[in-house]
Amino acid sequence: MLDQFQAYINRYHLIAEGDKLILALSGGIDSMVLADMLQKAKMEFVAAHCNFHLRGAESDGDDWFVRKFAEKHGIQCFVKHFETEKYAEKYGISIEMAARDLRYAWFEQLRKQLGYDKIAVAHHADDQAETFFINLLRGAGIRGLKGMRPQNGVIIRPLLWASREQVRKYAVENHITWREDHTNVETVYLRNRIRNQLLPVFDELQPEARQGLYKSLEHLASENELYRALLNEKLGQIVEQEGGVQRLPYMALLSDAVGPSTGSGTSVFSFQLLFEWLRQYGFNTDQCQFIYEAIGIGIGNQYCSSTHRVVVGRDDLQLFEIKENTNDEILIEIGEEEILSPVHLRFSKLEKNADFVIDKSPEVAQLDYDKLRFPLTLRHWQHGDRFHPLGMKSSKLLSDFFVDLKFSEFQKQNVWLLVSADGDILWVVGYRIDDRFKIVDDTKAVLECRLFRL
Repeated sequence: MLDQFQAYINRYHLIAEGDKLILALSGGIDSMVLADMLQKAKMEFVAAHCNFHLRGAESDGDDWFVRKFAEKHGIQCFVKHFETEKYAEKYGISIEMAARDLRYAWFEQLRKQLGYDKIAVAHHADDQAETFFINLLRGAGIRGLKGMRPQNGVIIRPLLWASREQVRKYAVENHITWREDHTNVETVYLRNRIRNQLLPVFDELQPEARQGLYKSLEHLASENELYRALLNEKLGQIVEQEGGVQRLPYMALLSDAVGPSTGSGTSVFSFQLLFEWLRQYGFNTDQCQFIYEAIGIGIGNQYCSSTHRVVVGRDDLQLFEIKENTNDEILIEIGEEEILSPVHLRFSKLEKNADFVIDKSPEVAQLDYDKLRFPLTLRHWQHGDRFHPLGMKSSKLLSDFFVDLKFSEFQKQNVWLLVSADGDILWVVGYRIDDRFKIVDDTKAVLECRLFRL
């Protein structure tokens, strides 16, 4: 079995010469077998144990067992205690998911702190089978059904080739001791029900059923890699980049509607392309379905993930990164220059004498200095903003002004406003000043704001 272990590591280049590893050591049979194999293969590693405090005295017993094992074998051991139930409640997730999030976050933190290379976890082939059925029941696509990979970033799984039976046989033959988790036989968790109820029935269907499943998972993993490569190539061809916004034109999306039509007339393939584009920015399946159904009828609708926002436009979908503090105000002093993305502004105070000529360029704002309330600030548009466009005596919503100018969502979010101390919008930078602050016959001093586009 050690030869198979080393061959698997070599096949997938899991551990390079000189790599330093952190072993996730729970005290269970799988991680104890992996610890033994790493030792016999003379791999350099430290142990990391998570005490989730979910099984009372048993959790503390696992903690003690791992510490004693590490002490006996001269292995440096790190232990972390977690309030797992509180974490799960706080974020509204399952205990299983909470434990997973906590342990991997800590493993990575520890890896960086120590300057180590890889994190070794003891998943084996039966874990892979269980994960397949969990994802199948949740409606996963090829990405979920392909199962775990031998390596995912710095996470390596050197035992993924071995079955649970092989792991147990190795442990017995090599006199390895381990801790049993009594919750493994309970049917509270979905994984346990699959392990203890579904897979035994699966084994009865035909001989070598699991071996066939493992081979299918390998095929799915290879096909997923090909699918991802072709998908990225396709998205690179049809997604347009303009400054800080990505655009997916509807024609590019719908031109690929070659799949079977659904009852609503949508295409399976075109929806899948949309989903694959947005999922990488944190959008889930339901959100993508809402976005797809809004095409053509929900112009202006917006949908947000934790990091990005999608706007349904007339001709395309527009994707923006959500940036913090986008409405922070910038204080302006006369005589200074301000460099903003994507403009450069210069502010000057001028005397309005007989030779003064009004500059009517939209890239220059000349305002009656004595009508202004200082200090002035620059900020972005906010919902409900109003001003009096030059030539109009009544106010107008900025959102309506943007519609008149056929602004894209990207333009709306990135235009700058020059604002007085009492909140009046003096200038939509580069487009229009407010009529109330224009130069008139009795104007004596002028604030000139000159725009240079970067």
